[in-house]
Order: sequence, then structure tokens, then C-alpha cells
Amino acid sequence: MDHEAVVRVLRALQKSGKSRIDRECDVLAHGYIAENVEPQFTVRSAEFDSDPWFILADRYWNLRLTKEPTLQIAVLCAGWLNEHVEAEYREAVREKWTMGYGFITRGTVESTEEIEAAAPDIIASDPDGSHAYFAVLYHAAKLRADRSFDELLDFLKQSRLSDSIKKAYWDKTLFIALQAYGALGSEQTSVAYARRLADKAWNSPHRTRETIDVVLNGLTVGGDFDGRGELLRTRAAEAVAAFPDDHIFLFRLATGRRLCGDYDVALDSIRQAITKLPKSGWRISHELLQEQYMAEERLIISEQTIARQMHSAREAQERYTWQLTGIIEQHKQDMAALISSHEQQMKGLADSARRGHVRSIEMIALFVATIAFAVGTLNISLNGTLALVARLWMIAELGGGLLLFAFVIVGGTWVITRRE
Repeated sequence: MDHEAVVRVLRALQKSGKSRIDRECDVLAHGYIAENVEPQFTVRSAEFDSDPWFILADRYWNLRLTKEPTLQIAVLCAGWLNEHVEAEYREAVREKWTMGYGFITRGTVESTEEIEAAAPDIIASDPDGSHAYFAVLYHAAKLRADRSFDELLDFLKQSRLSDSIKKAYWDKTLFIALQAYGALGSEQTSVAYARRLADKAWNSPHRTRETIDVVLNGLTVGGDFDGRGELLRTRAAEAVAAFPDDHIFLFRLATGRRLCGDYDVALDSIRQAITKLPKSGWRISHELLQEQYMAEERLIISEQTIARQMHSAREAQERYTWQLTGIIEQHKQDMAALISSHEQQMKGLADSARRGHVRSIEMIALFVATIAFAVGTLNISLNGTLALVARLWMIAELGGGLLLFAFVIVGGTWVITRRE
């Protein structure tokens, strides 16, 4: 491979468009692979979209790890990075490559036994731990992509490879974020513990773009807890503010807004994410991401429809309840009026019956007094031994007594009636 010729091509590509850069770098990378030669130039940025040197290096190692997705190749990549990427960009390139290559080769997770077997040689030939750290991140990225939460936590905390970098790299925000990701999805850890790890990574002054991505990913696919939607929405909004053209962060924001029931703005976010998703390139799995984004869009629309239907149903129920309440209240008033009318009628009938009984008593009293007076006067008249004056006085006395009797009966009934 003519390294000087490659450099000349790369220099010429600096003023070319993205499509041509991708196309030319792909050809050059396959040439390196065919000749089993590593690139010999220096990378002076971490720009995926515009730097031909970085794009060619990225394509080359993408092909190497896709062909042989093992820790051994990851360690070779780490060594090349240390030698050929300028120091100020090494951390950013390391994080981009480990997370990206881990996702691309997620279907080739090496077993715990294979990892432990490879660890001694990696550690022995790695005095500063940078190779081991690269290998740890690469394997962790595979476990993250497969959502192997518990296995990821065990690997980061207990593996020999991870333990070898404990002093130098465990305080890196990406390492902490990966632990938070595992804890957020694990059933063996508490929500409080997972939140502490996520907050520590998120609030670190050394937080990187990959750290943000891993934390948001954990909040999206991890276990549910009170306030998860609001937390995801808030942090995704922060990420979009910092990286407005990042389609993944727009996707996370759409998910957070959907979880909070903000369906209109969620649709806006997911459609922006679909629009900003690159249509070509080997660095992304376009079809996979597009399907995820479109599935989120369908889910938002579905939940929005259900929410509107439930809202309409609640409004209809409220209207029905209001109408039913009015009907019941009117029925109560009608029943009360009917009962009152019935009571008045019954009271009138009772009064009428009572007055009839009283009148009957009065008539009987008058009738008895009359009969008694007639009989009495007849007996007095037939009694021939008494003088006429005596008989008249007796008749007068009898009539007066009977009249008093009748007056007492009629007066008594009149007084009782008036009292009632």
C-alpha cells in the first residue's frame, strides 16, 4: 500500500462532498484490508462527517472488527489509536469507536470464559491500561446493545479485565454511565442506586457526548420508576440543546415526551429525528434506526389516539352524569310534590270523615233528645192524676234538661273539632 499516495488522496478529498469522501475512503480501507496493512497517517480530529483521515481510519477499523469481532482486534485498534491519533482527540475517538463498534458487532458477544482467558495477555502487554480500557468499553458496548443489564454490571465490577483498570479509568464518566445503564435495567439493584450512578455521570464536568447517549439509553430501555418519563424528557431536552442535529437525542426526547403524554411535541421530535437520520454511510445502521424511529412514531400516534378517545369518553360520561343528575333531581322534586299532594288529599279525606262522624254524633244526640222529649211529654200527658200546671212544669223541666243535653253534646263536638 502506497501510504504517500493515500495521503495525497486524502488531502484532495478535504474539499470534496461527504458522499465522495465516503466512497473514496471505503475503497482505500478495503485496499488496506486486502493487503493486510494498517494505515500509517495521523488523525487530527474526531469529525465523522468531514475529516477524510478520520473517516478512512474509522472505515478501516470498522471492517477489521466486523470481520473479526474479538478482544484481540479491539486491543490492536487501541494500540493504533494511541500511536496515530493526536492526544487531544484520543478520548473522543476511543469513546466513539468502542460504542459504535460494539453496537455494530453486538451479535458476537464473547463468553465470560473467553474474556477471562484473554485478560492476562492484554494486561501484561498494557502498562498504562489504555488497551484494557478500550477492550472493556468495547465488550461493555456489546452487552449494552444486547440489553444484558446484569451481565454488564457483573463484567464492569468483577471481571479481571475491568479490575485491572480500576485505579486509572473507573472514574471516567463513560465507565460510570455504563454502570448506570446496567443498574437502570437490572432487577438486582435499587432505583436509588441506579439514579445515583446516572446523576453522577450526567452532572460530571467531564461529561461527553457518548456519556449522554448511554445515560439517556438507560432511562429509555431500563426499568420503570416514578418520574422516569419526566427525567428522560428533561435530560433529553438538555442533550438536544447541546447537540441540536443529533437524531438519537431527538429520538430520546420524543420518547420522554410520549411517556409524559406530550404527544403533539413528541411527534414533532420524532419526525425531526427521522429527517436528520443520515440516509447512507457505514457508521450507522440506517435501516435499523429508521425502523426504530418509525415504530416510535406509530406508538406516539397510537397513544395519542387512545388518549383522545379516553378524553372524549370522559367528556361523554361527564355529560351523561350531569344529565342523569338533573333527571334524578327533577324526579325527586316531582315525587316530593306528588307525596305532598297525596298527603294533602289524605288529610282532607281524614278531616271530612272526622267531620262526618261528629255530625252523626250531633244528629244522634238531637234525635235521642227529641225522642226522649216526645216520650216524656206523652207519659206526662197521660198521667191524669197531676194538675195541668204540674204537668206543664214537668214538661218544661224535661224539655230543658233534654235541650241542655243536646247543647252539651253539640257544643262538645264543636270544641273538639276546632281544637283539631
